[in-house]
Amino acid sequence: MAVLAWLLIPLFAAIGAAIWGSWASRDRTTGDVAELAGYARFREVMERSHSGSGTA
Repeated sequence: MAVLAWLLIPLFAAIGAAIWGSWASRDRTTGDVAELAGYARFREVMERSHSGSGTA
């Protein structure tokens, strides 16, 4: 029984590594689009408020 336990430990480790690897390499580009759009809006507002102040 001890031999079986020692064989199952690396098996579970390999399965865990495969799950973690697939999770770590998932496609996360959908969040970047919204983030970049928000940053573009922020820059537009900052440029408008700075250029409209009159004290450059």
